[in-house]
Amino acid sequence: MAEGVVARATAVAILDGVLGEGRMLSDFSGEGLAPADRARALRLAETTLRRVEPADQLLDRHLRKPPPLTVRNILRLAVVERAEGAAAHGVVNAAVEITRRGGKRTAHLAGLVNAVLRALPDPIGPLPAQKLPRWLRQPLVHSYGRDIVAAIEAVQAREPPLDLTLRGEMPAPAGALLPTGSLRLWTPGQISTLPGYADGGWWVQDAAAALPAKLLAPRVGERILDLCAAPGGKTLQLAASGADVTALDISGPRVARLQANLARTGLSASLVTADALHWQPEAPFDAILLDAPCSATGTIRRHPDLPFVKDGSEVASLVALQSTLIDRALDWLKPGGRLVYSTCSLLPEEGEAQLADALRRHPVLSVERLDLEGVPFDWWTPGGALRLRPDLWADLGGMDGFFIVRLRKTG
Repeated sequence: MAEGVVARATAVAILDGVLGEGRMLSDFSGEGLAPADRARALRLAETTLRRVEPADQLLDRHLRKPPPLTVRNILRLAVVERAEGAAAHGVVNAAVEITRRGGKRTAHLAGLVNAVLRALPDPIGPLPAQKLPRWLRQPLVHSYGRDIVAAIEAVQAREPPLDLTLRGEMPAPAGALLPTGSLRLWTPGQISTLPGYADGGWWVQDAAAALPAKLLAPRVGERILDLCAAPGGKTLQLAASGADVTALDISGPRVARLQANLARTGLSASLVTADALHWQPEAPFDAILLDAPCSATGTIRRHPDLPFVKDGSEVASLVALQSTLIDRALDWLKPGGRLVYSTCSLLPEEGEAQLADALRRHPVLSVERLDLEGVPFDWWTPGGALRLRPDLWADLGGMDGFFIVRLRKTG
């Protein structure tokens, strides 16, 4: 195949999986591909998923009837590449070749692909930001207003930078230090080759995701439970504080990855692979960090497949699970102990409403605010929780959306 066609064809196959079969980007293994082709294919697929709607609006002006999904995805990819400044002739030639090589499903439409792409303006120019799906956009507009939702969509349309949580004075790459202490990299390249990786001087963790552990404020020697611990960035933060950490997660493979990160950093924690709904600890904890399973609607900037593979139908069951996990966590917490509850969700029912329900169910609970480095006053809700949105720090590249609250068990 011509140069670049392998990665582009793989990107189209990934798009078919996400948009046609509801598969997650994380399901893509890239087995048999050269590392460079795998990385490029994923980047192309992610970039296209951030621009499906505006790409379709441009393409539909030149299509008499909807083409098969694979052909549609070939065209979408080509439009997005052109909008990013790729040379028209290379993009068109690759798209036509991929269509021809697609067998009976697509080969007869190679002429259509060629005609449509050559009819597009040159240059195409930047595409507008993609709107969130209706099931998510409507409640967010109700909660935050149209202007904030539009700002969130603008941040989600851009490839996000990579954030690192630093460990003391150990080696680290050159980057921009954020107000909360995370290090932000715009062009990190291969993670494992960056300075400090082999020394365990840092780990990958969005700046917003680093705040729940900071709000918990672990102390040396405390018995702390990291509940629903994987992928493990918060466990590493807690372990680095000198606390006695137990990290629990239901997923064996994810716990194995956490074990590998502990080994790389030289940190220690007791790892438990179990279902939190059935597990019981041997003794209560001084503090618990519950980063609960949620809709992940705050992470779309990093996971642009989410709007296409979810429809909101899982939110009610997640809210019920979160409530149960809060109740169980409180049973495992010493009197006077503290619980940090967090979700990477923008939906109030997984945040503000969940907190209100927990306070009603448990009169022994009270909310505690804690001054955090680099966190401005207007990130706090009137109820004393942190409400983080992707449009915060928009000029710095944004952040993941989170709800975080620190609770004290007074009895």
